[in-house]
Amino acid sequence: MFNLTYEFKLKPTKNQIDIFEEWLETHRRVYNYALAERKDWYKSRSCQIKACSLHSCYIISADALRPTYASQCKSLTATRKTNEYLGKINAQSLQQTLRRLEKAFVSMWEQNHGFPRFKKVGRMRSFSFPQLGKNPLQNGCIKLPVIGKVKLRQSRSIPDGGVLKQARVVKRVSGWYIMLTVQWDVNPPQTMPRGEGIGIDVGLTSMVATSSGLLIKRPRFFVDAERKLKLLQQRVSRKRKGSNNWLKAVMKVARLHEYVANCRKDWHRKLSHQLSDNVGMIFVEDLNLVGLSRGMLGKHCLDAGFGQFFNILEQTCFKRGVYFQKVDAKNTSQICPNCQHETGKKTLAERVHKCDNCGYTTDRDIAAAQVVLIRGLAAVGHTVKMLSEGKYIGIPAN
Repeated sequence: MFNLTYEFKLKPTKNQIDIFEEWLETHRRVYNYALAERKDWYKSRSCQIKACSLHSCYIISADALRPTYASQCKSLTATRKTNEYLGKINAQSLQQTLRRLEKAFVSMWEQNHGFPRFKKVGRMRSFSFPQLGKNPLQNGCIKLPVIGKVKLRQSRSIPDGGVLKQARVVKRVSGWYIMLTVQWDVNPPQTMPRGEGIGIDVGLTSMVATSSGLLIKRPRFFVDAERKLKLLQQRVSRKRKGSNNWLKAVMKVARLHEYVANCRKDWHRKLSHQLSDNVGMIFVEDLNLVGLSRGMLGKHCLDAGFGQFFNILEQTCFKRGVYFQKVDAKNTSQICPNCQHETGKKTLAERVHKCDNCGYTTDRDIAAAQVVLIRGLAAVGHTVKMLSEGKYIGIPAN
């Protein structure tokens, strides 16, 4: 099975927008109620047997089972028969909200994420439909369960043979969007290492440095918008919270954030296509992105968006048949790519690589990209052959 998600902008009527807003609020309340039920159960089991908390006490029967996704879905089905607001909403859509809560707890247990938190008014921005009717996308409209036909701007066509499996309605400051998950009953072949390979080193001075000598300066999307963002946030702080003027000021801040995010994502996509031209293999560093975001230069690392760039580059390589792989990022800037001699740790101010052993001199980031290329070619079983200083080619072992 092969899945792709297409995103289109919706053009709902005023009545449909009111329905979307009402549904989002109901989904938020269902999420918070289910979270409170689970949280109370955990709190009742966290106090000592012979003592109760002086601040609060959760008295729940000792034989009460832990609330799960299945038990809460069963309770939701029974409640919908008596609750007017829940009865208006598609049952499967509400179950997907409970599944979202279940995934939050699984992430807490398995990935050490924090305990799920309650969602304030306006924090629930999407709801989904796990099943759609037959041929829901026709004549520039999408037919959603209960809601009916909603106009959309279909900016590109969906290839034939795919089946619409899921739809997610998303609210953003620029409008309403829908994400359609399309499934094809095919198994695409796995991309194999072939052709010319390049290594890529990312950084803050140069966003991308390739082993072939290409240096691309990093755009400062958020840093350039900080001055305007500061002014807009000051205007928000001077308004009475909850007033109409306060809401207008908050919307301006949100629009600026969305504009910066869209500019960064668009640039990443264009850069990924540029790097994928005329190559058969791309190797990048397997960086600790969480550690970088918490360091001294965390704001600039987040502004560069290394993680998003790697994800987009991997998707682009998959679509264009280019082999993509991450390699070990340890000491890539401390090894000479020409003779493999360890040159020692460099400070951030040192921008030139000069080997004391062989005398090879080049830009520091380009040297690191060449080390990444050598490690990548070795990882796929290619014999690394040096054509000249800084020029390498991978020869398959067989």
